[in-house]
Amino acid sequence: MKVLGVILARAGSRGLREKCMRDLLGRPLIDYTFDHALSSETLSDVVFTTDCEAAADLAASRGIDVVDRPAELATDTATVDSAARHAVRDVEDRLGEVFDAVVLLYGNIPVRGADIIDRAVRHLAETGADSVRSVAPVTKLHPDWLHRLEGDRMVAYRPNSIYRRQDLEPLYFHDGAVIAVTRESLFMAEDAPTDCHAFFGWDRRAVVQDAHETVDVDGLIDLRVAEAILAAGEQPVFSQHSS
Repeated sequence: MKVLGVILARAGSRGLREKCMRDLLGRPLIDYTFDHALSSETLSDVVFTTDCEAAADLAASRGIDVVDRPAELATDTATVDSAARHAVRDVEDRLGEVFDAVVLLYGNIPVRGADIIDRAVRHLAETGADSVRSVAPVTKLHPDWLHRLEGDRMVAYRPNSIYRRQDLEPLYFHDGAVIAVTRESLFMAEDAPTDCHAFFGWDRRAVVQDAHETVDVDGLIDLRVAEAILAAGEQPVFSQHSS
């Protein structure tokens, strides 16, 4: 199975301006995702789609192919799958070949489980699913411990009397570490432009990680958490080879 890894990052951000180039232990934040992609055993090729010139230069220095993302695909309302399709078409046109699957990697995630990309790709191949996403268990923010406020009156989101974490129904959230999707599903989504989740297809599967294995950097606190994890050496070290 030929798999294209598509790394996505844009210059604009509501939380942190050009956060993909923010310093993280002496390296740009995006550089860690380059490590993850280049260390994968299942990605046939890797491409970086961005409108950030500095990040594009860094990717090129790592031997990663770069696609210039058009302005209309670099806004905060542009969908991830539309930017991915643009990158896939660009690479396929230049290589003269078609990929079987596409892996989406967000550039603002510097902490990932060492094998999560390969786990997702292999699960996609083994199950014949349309998509596979990495997920982590919901803990303190479980719906059974959430409330609506009517004024200052607390109303349980889902009425219950659960007080032990162990008794909560196991629920999971997409932690953003990886999305593996068949090429067919990614492009069939063009027929459903009002459904932003259409590119996941009908058969949607998951690979489970612990909650601490991924850090999604949206703000300064997330950056500090990633810094602490990486500085403590709690995250596996990725190889530094280039493609």
